[in-house]
Amino acid sequence: MNWITNYVRPRINSMLGRREVPENLWIKCPETGEMVFHKDLEENKWVIPASGYHMKMPAKARLADLFDGGQYEALQQPKVAQDPLKFRDSKKYTDRLKDSRLKTEQEDTIVAGVGTVQGLKLVAVVHEFNFMGGSLGIAAGEAIVKAFERAIKEKCPLVMFPASGGARMQEGILSLMQLPRTTVAVDMLKEAGQPYIVVLTNPTTGGVTASYAMLGDLHIAEPGAEICFAGKRVIEQTIREKLPEGFQTSEYLLEHGMVDMVVKRHDIPDTLARVLKIMTKRPANDTAVPANVAKPVAKASA
Repeated sequence: MNWITNYVRPRINSMLGRREVPENLWIKCPETGEMVFHKDLEENKWVIPASGYHMKMPAKARLADLFDGGQYEALQQPKVAQDPLKFRDSKKYTDRLKDSRLKTEQEDTIVAGVGTVQGLKLVAVVHEFNFMGGSLGIAAGEAIVKAFERAIKEKCPLVMFPASGGARMQEGILSLMQLPRTTVAVDMLKEAGQPYIVVLTNPTTGGVTASYAMLGDLHIAEPGAEICFAGKRVIEQTIREKLPEGFQTSEYLLEHGMVDMVVKRHDIPDTLARVLKIMTKRPANDTAVPANVAKPVAKASA
């Protein structure tokens, strides 16, 4: 026991009225090194004010920002088998799940909700990257399928916000099975005649890119997002060649026809409302909620 750290310092701090400073009080911009106060970053939708760099945005905060008044009905996380392979590497898979749930206050990586965007009802599905890198496992796959089924039932569009490192290795082949399952769910929504839009965020990689993330009717990407199947370093080591500058970024993919538009985070709700009204043949100035649309029942908590 370190008596200076554990006893003397707390006693001095209590006498002087000093409080511990949170470690994440200031956030460093990955591009410029600028330090930004965390409250200022949150108020600016996790975009660095000076450089415009788009930091990772918490899933619940993204839903609150997307839906009218920050209100939406949160979809429940389906119950699935936990640790079906009894996987263990340097740490038990069950322990990793517990740590991620404690860190994010979520059951798994997918957060979904039903609400309105400028009066247009839709289902939104968001990956929480802080939950095991937004990886796709059984629970995430089931949650995505249920969200598509809800969109079909409500006869409304679905918007996907992927942010993932790919399939979850701790679930092996069971994780890879979610690729065809989610692909079938996309086809079901399209057969129902409802639009499916993907907003690609940083990073979107691996099996997620190889399935539902690249099957949208329209692909929007945030600035500077990494979008790929295999990483740049892996490709360079395989082909033994240097790849172009900016390879696998939103802007590079836009230039080469892989995404339809690059949109800043602040403009995404307006852009989604505009293109969805075109797709659903609604007037551009129509902001009224249709009579058959139920009002959101849950208040988002960022």
